[in-house]
Amino acid sequence: MTQFISLIQSSIVFGTVILFGSIGEILTEKSGNLNLGVPGIMYLGGIGSLISVFFYELDNPNPVPILCILIALVSAIIFSMLGGLIFSFLTITLRCNQNVTGLAFNIFAGGFANFFGGSLNKLAGGVGQINVLATSAAFRTKIRGVSTAGPIVQMFFNYGFLVYLAILAAIALKWFLNRTTVGLNLRAVGENPATADAAGINVGKYKYLATCIGAAINGLGGLYYVMDYMKGTWDSDGSIEGLGWLAVALVIFASWKPTRAIWGSYLFGLLSWAYFYIPNLTRRSQELFKMLPYIVTIFVLVAVAMQHKVENQPPKALGLPYFREER
Repeated sequence: MTQFISLIQSSIVFGTVILFGSIGEILTEKSGNLNLGVPGIMYLGGIGSLISVFFYELDNPNPVPILCILIALVSAIIFSMLGGLIFSFLTITLRCNQNVTGLAFNIFAGGFANFFGGSLNKLAGGVGQINVLATSAAFRTKIRGVSTAGPIVQMFFNYGFLVYLAILAAIALKWFLNRTTVGLNLRAVGENPATADAAGINVGKYKYLATCIGAAINGLGGLYYVMDYMKGTWDSDGSIEGLGWLAVALVIFASWKPTRAIWGSYLFGLLSWAYFYIPNLTRRSQELFKMLPYIVTIFVLVAVAMQHKVENQPPKALGLPYFREER
């Protein structure tokens, strides 16, 4: 029972990182922009938050927890939105190929984050010595009284506030896309930008906003990984990048539906951690089990393609640059 609860908790922690990445990408893709730079955006959100709170806590004997949270959140959002703005300028204004731009952005952002992460490690005295304990503790603060509750209660409620914020964000995004005029306009841009433009909708504006706000949500995934899972330090082993790619895969798995991404992200988290709880696995077998989330995504993609259901298909203009002159 203890191992099962530990597996569920690990799945929810990893799943939350993936969930932030996927709902941000769903918002972006609903506008017709395909941002494969999600891992890079998450890198920027993680390193941006770490840099800011590192210098806030440096030589500060009494950091204020609420300030730590606000500084980390604002920094993560600014860094990730700047990344989204760069991607938007290249793909919307300059009409660069979205696939190539996203892949190139991942290389740039990963190098940027690991360079400054390594620099912070050096300033702190070595790898793993970065001291942002106050900020990390603030993000990992649990609901009062849960720690003394039963194991079932702890399994679902013994987490920091960002876990619940991710779930609320997914629900809010579904409501926004289906129940608001702005959300319906955004979907129209992603389906047929020429028709939306003819109806008086500013296509460029909607694409820019969706991509930048989606990037801000992606960045919260990197923030959560660094402050909660890594407990306020930096490692350059590429884990954020792996989770970012899982987030991109989850968008397809969830058929571009935000609420479906909630349980999908936790399933991906479960599949990502399952090999830790299977006894007597060799290293080669572990590598095979690490493939499970991607294998499941492939099967779901094939199943969705065979069903030919309109509601499970991507936006028709996804990944295509919009040339107003060709309208």
